Parts: sequence; structure tokens; C-alpha cells
Amino acid sequence: MRYVLDTNVVSALMRGDAAVLDALRHKPKADVSVPQPVFAEIAYGIERLARSRKRATLEKRLAMIKAELARAPWTDEVSERFGAIKAALERKGARIEDLDVAIAAHAVAVGAVLVTANLRHMVRVPGLEVHDWAHADAQW
Repeated sequence: MRYVLDTNVVSALMRGDAAVLDALRHKPKADVSVPQPVFAEIAYGIERLARSRKRATLEKRLAMIKAELARAPWTDEVSERFGAIKAALERKGARIEDLDVAIAAHAVAVGAVLVTANLRHMVRVPGLEVHDWAHADAQW
């Protein structure tokens, strides 16, 4: 099984969340990837912080995660899935943020499970399987 990590999961890794770290340890490294929109969201969050010890620590942790985890590339298939997902959600009146659609599109395009704590929004995405590693029993 392949896994694509959402922003909140990478953030949990940066905080050292025990449940998420444990779940990740039990997955083959080759089966886990992170889409670029996740790194964009995290870069934005870090950039908003004043220069501080906390910011420096977060930058170091992000660099470590980037060094360890593969990227889920933004391909033509991802772009096509993005368009289809966004249109389907709009038709249902169940829109979600564009970066969330982009992250979901990465998972759908490669047939991966999206690992997220944002189940409330991501379960709206047609054809997307979601798991929450912070809560082992949460999968849809």
C-alpha cells in the first residue's frame, strides 16, 4: 500500500508525535511520499514566524524530513485529478481549499492512501481513501 502525507501529518512528524512516528516506522520508506503543496504550506507557516530558536528548530526538522521522504511529483495525471475533484466538490456544494484538493489529487492519481488528520474535509473527495495515523482506528 502507498501513502501520501498531508500537511498536518508532516507537522506532527516535526513535533515528534509518537503515534505518527510509530506508524511511519512500520511502513516501507518507498511507500511513503509527500506532495510539494505540503512543503509549500509548511514553508509558509515557518516564514510567518519571527527569527527565533523555535523557527530555527522547525527549519532543521523540516530539512531532516525532506532528506528522508520522497516527493509525490505533480504530474499531468495529478492536474487532471485536481480538476475533476474540484469540479465534483463544487457540484456537491462541498468545496475544500485548493491546496487540500491538490494534495488529495496526488494521492488519487497514484492510488495511494492519504494520511491526514483532516478527515472532515478529505472524506468529501470522491475515490480517496484516508487514514489518520494519530488515531489508529480512524480510516474511511
